[in-house]
Amino acid sequence: MKIAVIHSLSGPSQRYGVKADYVTISKSLSRNDTVSRILDSNKGGIPKRLGWGGKPSGRWAVEDAKKNRASFSLLEDGFLRSVGREDEALSIVVDDEGIYYDASEPSRIEKLIFQSLEEEQKKRANRLMEQWRELRLSKYNAAREYDGELPENYVLVIDQVAQDLSVEYGAASLASFDQMLHAALDEHPDSVVVVKMHPDIYTRKKAGHYDVQTLEKNNRVQVIAENCHPVRLIEQAVSVYTVTSQVGFEALIWGKRVRTFGMPFYAGWGLTEDGLPAPDRRGPATLEQLVHAALVEYPRYIDPEREERCEVERVMDYIGFQRQMRGRFPRTVFAYGFSAWKKPLVEDFFQGSNLLFDIGRSELPDGATLAVWGDKNVDDIPDNASILRVEDGFLRSSGLGADLIRPLSWVIDDLGIYYDASKSSRLEQLLQHASFDDHLLERARRLRERIVESGIGKYNLKGSVWDRPEGNRPVILVPGQVEQDASIRYGALDIRTNADLVRVVREKNPEAHVVYKPHPDVVAGLRKKGATEPEAAEWCDEIVTNADIIGMLEQVDEVHTLTSLTGFEALLRGIAVVCYGAPFYSSWGLTQDFHPIARRTRMICLDELVAGALILYPTYVSKNSEKYTEPERAVEELVEWRSHGPSRMPPMRRMKRFVLRAWAQSGIRKNA
Repeated sequence: MKIAVIHSLSGPSQRYGVKADYVTISKSLSRNDTVSRILDSNKGGIPKRLGWGGKPSGRWAVEDAKKNRASFSLLEDGFLRSVGREDEALSIVVDDEGIYYDASEPSRIEKLIFQSLEEEQKKRANRLMEQWRELRLSKYNAAREYDGELPENYVLVIDQVAQDLSVEYGAASLASFDQMLHAALDEHPDSVVVVKMHPDIYTRKKAGHYDVQTLEKNNRVQVIAENCHPVRLIEQAVSVYTVTSQVGFEALIWGKRVRTFGMPFYAGWGLTEDGLPAPDRRGPATLEQLVHAALVEYPRYIDPEREERCEVERVMDYIGFQRQMRGRFPRTVFAYGFSAWKKPLVEDFFQGSNLLFDIGRSELPDGATLAVWGDKNVDDIPDNASILRVEDGFLRSSGLGADLIRPLSWVIDDLGIYYDASKSSRLEQLLQHASFDDHLLERARRLRERIVESGIGKYNLKGSVWDRPEGNRPVILVPGQVEQDASIRYGALDIRTNADLVRVVREKNPEAHVVYKPHPDVVAGLRKKGATEPEAAEWCDEIVTNADIIGMLEQVDEVHTLTSLTGFEALLRGIAVVCYGAPFYSSWGLTQDFHPIARRTRMICLDELVAGALILYPTYVSKNSEKYTEPERAVEELVEWRSHGPSRMPPMRRMKRFVLRAWAQSGIRKNA
């Protein structure tokens, strides 16, 4: 499907000499990947004229199509557009008759609203309205809901951006907004009138139709002059007043009385109280007909993760999930001690909150929420401050974390951190107390099977093939760890070095074939080898450095470990695991434990462990979209990522890291 750009704004299109499905005067349309995906191929021979709504490209498309007996398609953002206003649209309407906000001409949505619905279509429309309300959706969905005080009894008046095309094409003007405000005041003498200013006034520095200072002089008017999600304002309003804003359509979904003072697409069907006469083309319709037309039939949707056409329900679920994740933490989070390369990652994993980095401790407000990396100490903070400890998740990347490769998952813990066995963490609380229903356990089972089937682990490095030794001796894998790592400090007890671990494993299993695999960060020279680590060779049968750890797991009988994540990865594959320390997956009845944790009294099944550790506990951010995602999608991205080979640190960053390490080892400078 090809979209060609026409550089001439006049003249018959037959002379343009292009072969394409669509022609347009808009370069941005021709380069828009979403537009290319939502448009159907044009098999009519003559290219369709393509433009954006009532913009110059749209006016050209209509006029040129009329001149040359061709057809046109006008595009506009759909009514469930995206998370943020700057994000790519997830829905676009395609109209071959007009455009929905132009009340002076017919549009395709009018015909769709008139269509009678089958019983299943009515049910779907009602399910969509229920889902819309449950997920608290709007056209844009990045802003938080208004959390200020609202009157007990109020009507909501919606301002719009000055010179917006929907006002001009919706048979309205500046005077319409004055009429609307006076009507709201006159028709509800016992109510407060809440005026919601348009968010573009604050995010894009555009003008509205009302002067805030003038409005605030009226003691019956409350002005909301901030960028906030409109749902709570709609939900609690007695009535909603609008000129042509989409908020009126959303208010109908919420079952509100809606007054219009222009002629938006949802007016004139007997569902709203209109200040203008409806076009003769419109007539009585049900709310189900309106919703089915506006959310199902008229727009086309793009799956934001698979970048292919999808249904509205998928986009609703996705945006609802984004809203849920964006609202987990306070509006403002104070971040401390993150390196320069991690700061953009902090912003990604805390999107939805305003991040302030390294603010002076004395400037912290009461009740502040702090984000810190791992076990980092944070001193001189208010007694009632909350701390969120951040660490890499268990499905991380294709490439080493020490190589500064971008992670797909982090864990953000408000109680402790999963590797600190000295006290409880959020993960431990989930495993000890969470209710794992059948749906969640089935999801965990499918996730576990997909991980095993695709050979996914934490780092997903490509390694050499290792073959199990011949003979009948049991084979034990001992994964090495970075001995300076926090998981050793907080999770290892009587044994704290790799060499001692291998020695004890040998002593307890004299007949076994013991394979020791040093940690990949140590092998790569990115982390320091343990002082006694070379002694491990005295106690094992084999040292394997570059083999694929997941491939090895498929061939061993047991994994013996201090706290390594390899033990968890072995459990996923049905391999016996012996723990000499206290990792997060021990003491739940799934491992043999030399140091059981008394707090962990619940015996859980493997899929409950998977549900807690891979679904409920971590936060995943897509490598492709840089938005929140689910673990299932993270696994698919890891599979694709690994197929291209693990990422490596850029050469300049590698050189800088080498220099900093050299300085640190010489005592000149600490490597922060």
